Amino acid sequence: MKRSRQKYAVALGLVLAVCGSALAEEKTAQLGEVVVTATRDEVPIEQVGSSISVITAKEIEQQQKRTVADALRMVPGLDLVRTDSFGGTTAVFMRGAKSEHTLVLIDGIQINDPSSTGGGYNFSNLTTDNIERIEILRGPQSTLYGSHAIGGVINIITKRGDGKLKGFLSAEGGSFATARESAGLNGGNDLLQYSLSVSRLDTGGVSAAGERYGNVERDGYQNTAVAGRLGITPTTNSEIDLTLRYDRSRTSVDNGGGAGKDDPNHVMKSDELFFRTQGWLSLFNGLWDQKLGVSFSDISWRDDNDRDSAHPNDLLRSSFHGQSVKLDWQHTLKLHKTTTLVVGAETTEENGKSDYYSESMFGPYTSTWDERFARTTGVYLQDQLNLFDAWFSTLGVRVDDHSKFGTEATYRFTTAYLIKQTDTRLKGSYGTGFKAPSLYQLYSSYGSPDLKPDKSIGWDVGVEQGLPFMKTTLGATWFRNEYSQMIDFDMTTWKYTNVAKAHTHGLELTAALQPVDDLTLKAAYTYLETRDDISGKQLVRRPKNKASFDINYSFLKKANINLGVIYVGTRYADTANTQKMKDYMLVNLAGSYDLTKNLQLFGRVDNLFDRQYEEVAGYGTPGIGAYGGVKVSF
Repeated sequence: MKRSRQKYAVALGLVLAVCGSALAEEKTAQLGEVVVTATRDEVPIEQVGSSISVITAKEIEQQQKRTVADALRMVPGLDLVRTDSFGGTTAVFMRGAKSEHTLVLIDGIQINDPSSTGGGYNFSNLTTDNIERIEILRGPQSTLYGSHAIGGVINIITKRGDGKLKGFLSAEGGSFATARESAGLNGGNDLLQYSLSVSRLDTGGVSAAGERYGNVERDGYQNTAVAGRLGITPTTNSEIDLTLRYDRSRTSVDNGGGAGKDDPNHVMKSDELFFRTQGWLSLFNGLWDQKLGVSFSDISWRDDNDRDSAHPNDLLRSSFHGQSVKLDWQHTLKLHKTTTLVVGAETTEENGKSDYYSESMFGPYTSTWDERFARTTGVYLQDQLNLFDAWFSTLGVRVDDHSKFGTEATYRFTTAYLIKQTDTRLKGSYGTGFKAPSLYQLYSSYGSPDLKPDKSIGWDVGVEQGLPFMKTTLGATWFRNEYSQMIDFDMTTWKYTNVAKAHTHGLELTAALQPVDDLTLKAAYTYLETRDDISGKQLVRRPKNKASFDINYSFLKKANINLGVIYVGTRYADTANTQKMKDYMLVNLAGSYDLTKNLQLFGRVDNLFDRQYEEVAGYGTPGIGAYGGVKVSF
């Protein structure tokens, strides 16, 4: 315990030294910026009692992040783990919660995979094309978002066109035989708004099984992404919004990580299609707003492995397919200048199936579950209070009915208090969450139809302080989450059961400075304690210490340079806590220069100091990589 405190003190001192002082809870956005995820209504970020972070399109462009997973790595409280660096399975752990405990949305479309083991989302193929902003909401959020939001919400908001037609063409290439091409356009007027982007990525990759273990075959990756959004505004008080996204990928993988795992014939393919249409209507001079929407998600993927000379007995054929359809209707009632009521109802039907066949030296093995369905219907109510333009609170309740396990009720309370004289903000939240069993956990050969949902209770308290010196924002947030009756695989019965219990707690610190108009500095540090309450061990792949630092400088009105640093501390690779993984630090550098108004050169270097590291024990990661390209705008 003493050693942990010493490490925490050292890491905290580094953050404070870099940033000029202070404990910092995140205020990456400027005062007055509006967010929508925290309350399902547009509110200024300083009025939000929950812990929320925002990543803007400008930051994504400055850092030259090509995937959402890479863009999320700088966010406090989030840990991302990927097998292989290009297209490998990618999971996110929010404040130590399971990966399937995070709800992922694109313009209101739930993109969690109904056919996956836990119902989580694999971030491996999600690119940053056509993204306007990403809002990351931490803590139990089931009151507004139902199942999957037991640990938090990642809400991806795409670009909405505006003004005269604009477009771009871009091409880049670099290390590991990488080539990427992209194009996009957007525009609009009072009646019609539109945006569209297309991209293609090809890379030779690195060995998924790790070159350091003697594996020499490189595992390539291809990805094609199409993203579009269309808005129609027939009157000033109504609009129709349509979102479409399609991702297709092919990933060469190995038979695991470590020595002897090379396999040139092992390939994973995936197709992801997301669609939503939504109508908005405002009545009585904006006192009553309502949204009615329909979302559709379709995710399918295959994992195939042919025999070869090195593996004459191995054969794998597997397919997984999941769909979800959601109908939602939300009403926002401005009852008084102090009170806003948000009322809504939604119903979601998920279906999934899988077919698995393999052969090995031990003989053939088959595991198949036919198409199964589950429906969840929920109603929610939230009251937003604004007292004296200084004290902002929400109180919400929700009831969900699941077609298999029955009814579940959740609630949540948040508050934020502004002391304008000192530019201080106090905030906190307390709430409950639940996660319904996945279709695989219910109906596969390892499943049980009697499973109950995971449950959680979580709270956080924080303080945020603004300082006039170099436009500094500082703060800190302490959090704790407790998880009960969690679904886990029981090795004695070879079935999923409600046997697991765990808790997490920690501290999130961030700081933001702007010494001059064109220079910004941001830092974040997360101290995380996790515990499996049954075994007493730490949860796997959750580091106790994580820190990030970002500096961005624009100069000459034409050039921009960005330096990003990520530190990930030691963590365990196994549930028994016998294999500890080394800590690592990555430095990434990106820059751009506008040759003309319509022509830009850009380039970046990832893993600048060529560090060797692993995110998952035994799996390969890339060394230093350099990339450059050109972008033409019109």
